[in-house]
Amino acid sequence: MKPILDACCGSKMFWFDKENPAAVFMDNRSFAQNLCDGRRFEVKPDLIADFREIQFPDESFRLVVFDPPHLCRAGKTSWLGIKYGVLESTWQDDLRRGFEERMRVLKDYGVLIFKWSEDQISTADVLKLLPVRPLFGNRRGKTIWLVFMKFPEEQQLQSQKCG
Repeated sequence: MKPILDACCGSKMFWFDKENPAAVFMDNRSFAQNLCDGRRFEVKPDLIADFREIQFPDESFRLVVFDPPHLCRAGKTSWLGIKYGVLESTWQDDLRRGFEERMRVLKDYGVLIFKWSEDQISTADVLKLLPVRPLFGNRRGKTIWLVFMKFPEEQQLQSQKCG
């Protein structure tokens, strides 16, 4: 089993090695097309699956990347919609379920990297949906990277009480 899961890989934009042999790349779509400026855009995951229902057993990965669609107002065939995906009207429940699935497939003390763009929905609104708080993060413009760790249940409960 590979130790890394990128569960919404899209075109693997931020990966230095887009074919990293340690990672399973998952997305709900697979396609290639030329954009209006002539560039080729491809989404080629190893596995086509829904980020709300990951097909792996509990505690399968040491590192999980979660970069879900962050737009709720973009045409599905627009350049932005094609590149980043578009959230449905059920986005709050979808993100909550997606986060819970990522934590489920993480091993104890595994790390979840969560990337979010505040173009249309604030990070504060997203964090209200999640059952745990991030350890730390970094913001650059509208994009924020957050780091979570899956602690064993007892330690997780203590962490929530202290926070």
